[in-house]
Amino acid sequence: MELFEALVVAHVVTGTVGLAAFWGPVVTRKGASNHRKWGKAACYGFLGAGSLAIAMALLSLYGPEWRHPEITDRALFDGLFGWMMLYLGVLTIGFVDYGLAVVRHSRDRRALRRLRYQAVIAAVVVSGAWCGIYGFKVGHPLMMLVAFIGIVAMLIQQVYIWRPGDPPRGTYIGEHFRALIGMGISAYTAFMSVGLIRLVPEQVFNPAIWAGPSVIGVSLILYFTIRAQRASAPKVSGVRPHPQ
Repeated sequence: MELFEALVVAHVVTGTVGLAAFWGPVVTRKGASNHRKWGKAACYGFLGAGSLAIAMALLSLYGPEWRHPEITDRALFDGLFGWMMLYLGVLTIGFVDYGLAVVRHSRDRRALRRLRYQAVIAAVVVSGAWCGIYGFKVGHPLMMLVAFIGIVAMLIQQVYIWRPGDPPRGTYIGEHFRALIGMGISAYTAFMSVGLIRLVPEQVFNPAIWAGPSVIGVSLILYFTIRAQRASAPKVSGVRPHPQ
């Protein structure tokens, strides 16, 4: 129990850094120095929080469940605080890894096909699939929903990585936005659905708490994707006067 509490403290510290710094790159000018600094702080914070979430999930799977007395169903406890927390930790790490990698390899997209990157994506898909299957077994549709969202996100990444022809110039920027905003969605979902219920345990099954980060995050993804597409579109020149 002492080890678990120590992990909780470290998780809260790293998660707080990530949750606070996440909005820095959202509101600052893209590509600027402040954007990169805030982005690095958010990424490192979420990497730490995701890794610690995995460790906490593994401990939770081996009990004891009295840490959350509001949940008396052992199978449901394992699902929420074991398999789903583990999946959200892996998903957060996967988004961070891909979001940074697409910028690092913006001129060599095929580098993302290396085993090192594909293994991370595979880990997300496998853990997400099990989270969804377990959610189906215990009758928890929200576990299936978050698993579905993460798996679809990984498949979209694979489409970019494995497409045969070179994508339009600047496509990696949209991939970067989508991945790191996805990082924020997974982290805020974990905080709202797993961490916040320590304060308000009666809201553990409130769909608004679970769905809120996804609604906001998807809206941001659409906004930045459309803006990036408009910025990269060729400018149409106006009508030139006929030479006299």
